[in-house]
Amino acid sequence: MLLFLAGAPVLAQEPAELTPDAQVARAEATLKSARASLDDAETPDTLATLSERAKAAKDDADAAAKALQPQLDQLNEQLAPLGEVAEGSTEAREVAVQRTNLTKQRNSIDGTLKRAELAVVNANQLAADIEKLRASQFSEELGRKVASPLSPALWGQVAATAPADTTRVLALYRLGTNAVRDALKREGWGLPLLGLGVCLVLFFPVRLWLRALGRRYAAAENAPQGRLRRTGLAVWLLLVGTAIPGLAAWALVAAMDAVGAIPPRLQSLSNYFLGATCFAAFIVALSACLLAPKRPSWRLLDLDDTAARNLRKYAWSAAAVSWVSIMLAAVDRAARTSEINTIALDGVIALIYLCLIMAMLVTLSRLHRRQTAEAAERAEAQAADARARGPAHRSGWIVLTRVAGNVVVAAAIIASLFGYLNFAKFVTSQLVWGGIVALTTSLLLKFADDLCTWMLHPDSRIGRTVVLTTGLSAAQVEQAGVLLSAFSRIVLVLLALLIFTAPFGNVGSVLGSIEALSDGIPIGGITLEPGKIVLAIVVLLAGLALMQALQRWLVETYLPKTELDSGAQNSISTVARYLGIILAVLWALGALGIGMGQLALVVSALSVGIGFGLQAITQNFVSGLILLAERPVKIGDWVKIGDQEGDIRRINVRSTEITVGDKSTLIVPNSELITKTVRNMTMGSAQGRIQIQFTLPLNADVAAVKQVLLDAYTAHASVLSDPAPSVFIDSISGGQVAINSFAYVSSPRQVYGARSDLFFSLLQELAARGIALSAPTDIHLVRDPDADRVG
Repeated sequence: MLLFLAGAPVLAQEPAELTPDAQVARAEATLKSARASLDDAETPDTLATLSERAKAAKDDADAAAKALQPQLDQLNEQLAPLGEVAEGSTEAREVAVQRTNLTKQRNSIDGTLKRAELAVVNANQLAADIEKLRASQFSEELGRKVASPLSPALWGQVAATAPADTTRVLALYRLGTNAVRDALKREGWGLPLLGLGVCLVLFFPVRLWLRALGRRYAAAENAPQGRLRRTGLAVWLLLVGTAIPGLAAWALVAAMDAVGAIPPRLQSLSNYFLGATCFAAFIVALSACLLAPKRPSWRLLDLDDTAARNLRKYAWSAAAVSWVSIMLAAVDRAARTSEINTIALDGVIALIYLCLIMAMLVTLSRLHRRQTAEAAERAEAQAADARARGPAHRSGWIVLTRVAGNVVVAAAIIASLFGYLNFAKFVTSQLVWGGIVALTTSLLLKFADDLCTWMLHPDSRIGRTVVLTTGLSAAQVEQAGVLLSAFSRIVLVLLALLIFTAPFGNVGSVLGSIEALSDGIPIGGITLEPGKIVLAIVVLLAGLALMQALQRWLVETYLPKTELDSGAQNSISTVARYLGIILAVLWALGALGIGMGQLALVVSALSVGIGFGLQAITQNFVSGLILLAERPVKIGDWVKIGDQEGDIRRINVRSTEITVGDKSTLIVPNSELITKTVRNMTMGSAQGRIQIQFTLPLNADVAAVKQVLLDAYTAHASVLSDPAPSVFIDSISGGQVAINSFAYVSSPRQVYGARSDLFFSLLQELAARGIALSAPTDIHLVRDPDADRVG
């Protein structure tokens, strides 16, 4: 922190902001010099530098174009009201002067804007040429053939150049020691000792304390439940094990640099020292959090204790080899040793990596054999005892790793024997690099899944807060956690692929492509930018949350205090819900940069599909809006459609739900309720009518029968007194009297049961009075067989 504060005044001095014209001029000059230096670029570092310069020029040109475009649009808007000068006419002097000034400014800005756009095109072309040259040089480097490391020829050449190379390395060493000696004489030992002390404190007590702190928290009761304990602790150990050694190395280097102990020629060597330390610490920390040799219950890989201990030793060896190889390569570059020395060094590193890979493969092979034996024993136990259950611990990733490792080992051995040392080093180091990337990605995938599902779990604190504030159900919150986990895992996989392909070439070109993608994807006249997409999603979620809150307020607070019936309240809340959804979608489209004009084009394009494939859905949607507005039927109505009748329970914008007599639900498309005949039993009146009809003989006591009917109606509790029951003689014919009677109940739903009760009481009373109902006459025509014989 003291070192950072000491350098803060220097960091605070920001360069003056350039004008768009200066940015375009600088971009053009950078592209010109980079294009001129491209022919002399022979090393990957030089090509990487040129690629960075091309990217910087492109950034300048893009920034200038973004700054100039609004100015050009503003000038065009100012010129638009002036219009064009009509032929043969004159205009006022003030208008002409203003037109001339505005036109001059517009032409100047338009010219600079075109230069900026041309610079962007030239920068893209230069980046493509650099990438082609880099790929060509990379292929040539891998295909370069030298003497085999097993032949005396290679080592004879190394011995021949050894004196000169030794002199260069010693000169580099003397340069560093002299710089340190002079700096200590000039500045003293205070700051270097402070840096060394900070380095040791960070590396030992702080690092060990943070590791123990993470383990104690993971084992505590207030730690997150489930798998997040293990994966969270693993990520914590990975961060601590990587960052703390890196900070310790940085403190030491910064202290030496502050006193001027690092000369300019060794600046790159110090940077490589920091990178090598962080990389080696990362390998060690990754192996510690995944293998956990002393804590098998926290182990994330399916390994036994023996394999974990052996692989842990090999991980330490790989970290040491990586650190030494990076530093030797950095010293080789800084000392500018001979090419044959570099080739021999690469060959030695490739052989060391090859030995490490072979040792790891032997360990995995032994583990696979132990797992196979365990599986065989378990199968025999299950065959002998049916109660023995449980699968054997066998990992498919071990088989894949062994196959890939054997292929790489065979390729590296063959390449080394034939003198392709660069290829051998590349495939071995790439296998180690791929294993590191794969293991890191596997850990982060598990951690992302556990973290997302834990945060949005209905039982977690965050999940309960989301449920209470948004009104979402527990299942919806849990689904959101799963979707967030899937999105984060996809991002991690893409990043892993990018990192894995980094050693194949220049990462700057890939990052440039990603940056270009982040600027937006043009689709027609619309540019979809990632930032706008995220903003649109946030706006949509906010709009839906506001809509849901408004609907809940309507349903629970406002509408119950009105005099509206339940059907009207449902119509208002449903219309408000869908209107809120439409407004939220329009708001999100506006945040996405899609105006009403573009939206009209999209709707017109979709209208063709709606006309052909979505006609029925559109018809039901419009019919639903008509039902909610005109309300020919409403919730609670008793309706009859065809041979089905029942209560309307819900009216949606596409269909209506009707509960029929057997308590099942009839889902009717809304267009059926609009275009077909529907009998609404409760629309004009909520009362139901009971009708009873029967016939009597002509000699029956009709007055007594009338009184019996009226008494039955009066005695029944469901029959209303107003309108009063009535009894009529419908007709007299064929020696029979037709009686027709009516009564009313409170609801059509009571008609069936009340009429059945009245039938029972009516039949009992008529039987008690001795009044018989007329029975239909049954006439049968029977042929006489004797009459046929006589005939």
